Amino acid sequence: MRRRPAEELRDRLRRRDPGYRLVRRAARLTVVASLVFYGCRYGLGDVTLATYALFGTVATGSFAQLPGPPAERARTLLAALPVAWSLVAVGTVLAVSTAAASAGMLVVGFAVAFAGVGGPRLVGLANALQLFYILACFPPYQPDTLPARLAGVTLGVVLVALAEVSLWPDPAPVGFPQRLAAAAGGLADLADALADVLVAGPGAAEEAARRQARAARLLDGVRMSRLPVTARPTGAGRRDRAWRDAAAAVHEVLAVAGSLASRPGLPGSGDADLADALRRCAASLRRAADVALRRPGAVAVDEPERATALPPSWRAAGPVRLRVDAAVRTLVDQVGTFATAVQIATGPRGRHGPRPSGPGPDPFWYAGRSAWSLYRRQFRAHLTARSVYLEGAVRLAVALAAARVIAGVVNLQHGFWVLLATLSLMRASASDTRTTLRPALVGTLAGGAAGGLLLLVSPERQAYAALLPLALALAFGLGPLLGLGWAQALLTLLLIVVFAQLNPSSWQLAGARVVDVAIGAVVGVLAGLLLWPRGSGGELRRNAGAYLLASGRAVARTVEALAGTADPRGAVDAARRAEALATASLVQYHGERHDPRLSHVDWDAVLAAAHRASHGGQALLADHRPGALAPWPGPAAALAARATRLCEGYADLARQVSRARVDRPPAPVDGTGDVARQVHGLVRDGEDRPGVLSLVEVDGWLADLDGHLRRAAATPP
Repeated sequence: MRRRPAEELRDRLRRRDPGYRLVRRAARLTVVASLVFYGCRYGLGDVTLATYALFGTVATGSFAQLPGPPAERARTLLAALPVAWSLVAVGTVLAVSTAAASAGMLVVGFAVAFAGVGGPRLVGLANALQLFYILACFPPYQPDTLPARLAGVTLGVVLVALAEVSLWPDPAPVGFPQRLAAAAGGLADLADALADVLVAGPGAAEEAARRQARAARLLDGVRMSRLPVTARPTGAGRRDRAWRDAAAAVHEVLAVAGSLASRPGLPGSGDADLADALRRCAASLRRAADVALRRPGAVAVDEPERATALPPSWRAAGPVRLRVDAAVRTLVDQVGTFATAVQIATGPRGRHGPRPSGPGPDPFWYAGRSAWSLYRRQFRAHLTARSVYLEGAVRLAVALAAARVIAGVVNLQHGFWVLLATLSLMRASASDTRTTLRPALVGTLAGGAAGGLLLLVSPERQAYAALLPLALALAFGLGPLLGLGWAQALLTLLLIVVFAQLNPSSWQLAGARVVDVAIGAVVGVLAGLLLWPRGSGGELRRNAGAYLLASGRAVARTVEALAGTADPRGAVDAARRAEALATASLVQYHGERHDPRLSHVDWDAVLAAAHRASHGGQALLADHRPGALAPWPGPAAALAARATRLCEGYADLARQVSRARVDRPPAPVDGTGDVARQVHGLVRDGEDRPGVLSLVEVDGWLADLDGHLRRAAATPP
């Protein structure tokens, strides 16, 4: 049966706009913008008030892309009002000359863009805040109009915030806590299945394999590169740091559970005590997931799950059982880390819940720090030429400042449109910016032609007043759904409809719009060609290689520290710094059109190998005191030598990754299983200290790192 056109249109709209978020936003923006413009322009007869009220509405209602549910977005907009006032005031004062306004654009453009380092809310506000300065820094120089400008901005922003919660509010998005809780639930199911495998339950191995695949799929949805920009916990504050640590912990749980599931001879190798430990882990994961979701009645336990004393039977265990014991203890500790991180992320300010009292450095050092110190630390970490955040901020600031100079020197009638085009069309790489040029110009020409014809046919202001709601709905509702060309055409038509009501206009207004967009787009392309034209690609090569190198060194220093022969702090701190830069590069890389020259490397697998080395080492240091392996110098020396060879493998892969081509896998690191047999011999000879099992834990970690290194060196799928 043939479907009706209305049904086909509805289905197409659902595919392009799930949840009708764009439609809802366009409807809210149309209502608010029409009200403020009509009220200020025709009700109060104030052109300045109308201009700033309308652009305050458009900036925060369209250009701001904020995370969270409607109430949270509204609070963010209201909190940003003082910043908007400051930018309007600074722009109004610096409009005195082209030189002053351009210098201010350089400073403001960089500061606002680089502020995105602080988290997704600042990223989402950046373009809107840029517009407040851009609009105010153009002639005429009228500092006496500042009160009207500030009143207009306040009116627009406040009404947009009210509309977010009262006019067709969006459904709450699936946030990071929900994704993380789903992944934890999948891991809990896997832990239960592994418990059945340990006691040789019927069909348990097949069920564990199925649940492992499902847990891996759920965890893939928690990776930063897979998340929308507004859903990433990239903020510098305590909560986002705790969410990142919780995500790292569940990835460690999956890695340990995977290595446990793949051990030969696993079925029946454990006893009821180990199976009970895995089931307690599953229960702890589910409780923590409930806390993450803030379910009614969900209460965090007073003490997260930690490894307990070994049952007496471990002394009679063979090598296989010893490796299972060590893996289960590692998994238990990682589950405890996850639960603690979730408590910190969801707890009220000033109370951070119980913290693990391990012998090593505190992995949750940030829990008691002030927000200011945490933000300062994150900004300082990205003040380097290798940061994609810094590069992007410099590129945008230079482009906007150059566009402001051109608009002022040439004395363009509507120079604001030049900077608006640069801000809207510029991308992180030159190739991506060039791809926007053709559809943007074609769309602007089409919109300019339609607007020019409209100005010729009907120059009366009343006609444009009647067209305003339709132009708003088309520009912000239909345009984003149809693509860049249509968006530019409809935005051009909207601007012509607005400016025809602010000042007397002729068909030349349409021509000015086309010229301004062309200039702004060309400025963006030239800035992209001159400043880091490859976008994040070049930095991804360098930062991923540096992260691999730093992680390999951290592996060697971690094992040496446990053997009592080195201090790991410098290597661990270097790996943390390298991780921040590499993760930011990968996240931006996934948002760009991929460079074919970088397609020979599986970048997600590369960073996963580095993460496993860095976070696994930090977990070992948190759970074991320095020198924990020293009582057994023979096996400890063998592990240190193996870690050194693994470090060389990481360095070899880092060199290849830096060239964006992996020609050969790193040399395999032998030794898997030797330590477990040595420990078995020690126990058989009378060793009864449970700490001897730490040798097997480190051995299992190094074996897992070797596997990650192989996968990172494989050909991308």
